[in-house]
Amino acid sequence: MSDNGSAGDGKSGRATAREEAALAERLRALGSKLDKAEAEAKQQAKADVAKSGGMQGMGFALRVASEFASGVLVGAGLGWLIDRWLGTAPWGLIGLLLLGFAAGVLNVLRAVGKVAQPEERVKPRSGK
Repeated sequence: MSDNGSAGDGKSGRATAREEAALAERLRALGSKLDKAEAEAKQQAKADVAKSGGMQGMGFALRVASEFASGVLVGAGLGWLIDRWLGTAPWGLIGLLLLGFAAGVLNVLRAVGKVAQPEERVKPRSGK
């Protein structure tokens, strides 16, 4: 006895074969549409890269350089101001210049992805 409940009816066998053939044709058509859509998406992605001229790398490099320079300049500026205010020249400038350099390096490492952002760090579990 077959799964569909007919005991050997030839008509249901032909109908099932027709349905399977129709499903196979629809599957083939869907596959070709998907292949076509995928090819168009790849072509569009290539066109987008060509249109931008590959300037993403230059923009990233400028961002990293400016983050490093700003860290050094802010440290030097604050050190100079502290030296002028407290009369401790050149120690405030030297100390905060070094701290600014370290902050600039940390910013570069964060931008490149070698160091996690502060909010991305895993918080330790409490003992409770």
